[in-house]
Amino acid sequence: MRAFRMTGPRRAALVSVPDPEPGPGEVRLDVLAAGICHSDLNVLDHGVGAGWPLPMTLGHEICGRVTALGAGVEGLEIGSQVLVHAPLGCGRCDRCVQERTNYCDERDRLSAAGVGLGVDGGMADAVVVAQERLVSAAGLDPVAAATLTDAGLTSFHAIEGCAADLADPGSVAVVIGVGGLGHLAVGLLRALRPARVVAVDTREAARQLARDCGADVAVAPDEAAPAVAAMAGRGADVVLDFAGAQTSIDLAASLLRTAGVLVLVGSGGGVLRVAKPGVLRTGFRLQLPFWGSRAELAAVVDLARQGVLAPHTTVFPLADADRAFDEVRGGRLTGRAVLVPD
Repeated sequence: MRAFRMTGPRRAALVSVPDPEPGPGEVRLDVLAAGICHSDLNVLDHGVGAGWPLPMTLGHEICGRVTALGAGVEGLEIGSQVLVHAPLGCGRCDRCVQERTNYCDERDRLSAAGVGLGVDGGMADAVVVAQERLVSAAGLDPVAAATLTDAGLTSFHAIEGCAADLADPGSVAVVIGVGGLGHLAVGLLRALRPARVVAVDTREAARQLARDCGADVAVAPDEAAPAVAAMAGRGADVVLDFAGAQTSIDLAASLLRTAGVLVLVGSGGGVLRVAKPGVLRTGFRLQLPFWGSRAELAAVVDLARQGVLAPHTTVFPLADADRAFDEVRGGRLTGRAVLVPD
């Protein structure tokens, strides 16, 4: 079979590898779609996970069809369409037992972060994963469904973490960075919270996507402060930063009201200086969400079935993985790029 494998720092290629065989408790999936995330770029281009063994097949956003069952697998039928809950954990701590592997107590000491992030992932014709990682995706479009496993799940988890701050109809949420995650966050905010939504992006195409997803206002960064002030007469209750660059973090902190919440989702390398006294508002709170639980992924799937989530995607054949990565790297796409085995 074919697999898009990271072979070294800043090097990846589509290569032939043996078909994987499921072991006890494992399932083989024919991959139907695999999303491309900026986390993949951080691994490939910027040395995140430098200690992980190589070569490694990339891809942690996976929708697939069950084609083989390992010993002991029960309650799962050949042909079922499923998603993969990719965060890895130790399997022993109380959070792992609760299927909250994204917050495993041993995370900093694990040899991998997730399927496709330290162990072979889904940018391939097939992948083997543990049955316990699977969530049914029956009836969903595979391309859209793949994006739910990170872009949808992480956005949902980030918003749920500040739900109380967005419960009032007069509350204001700002989404900085309307990319693969940000556009889904706008849609989730519109569907699940009464808050008004201000979207911020440097690209007009991304701002239009935010409007299409339900943002009340979509503006360039230099227009964000006047837009929030005009809407609220004060700062924002919550700012979700899906970029995490220095410019976006500085902007996010400046937009908050007293006792506002900065939800830092993106990993763009920016640094937030925390000091008292300092530039941060009194009562300022910071959240650093990471992925989401398996139960939350099931909830996101339910929302997709209800039509709440409508991922905007650009599809590339697996054979064009290099080109797809270049398009994502260059910021030339809106929404999520997805690889489909051709």
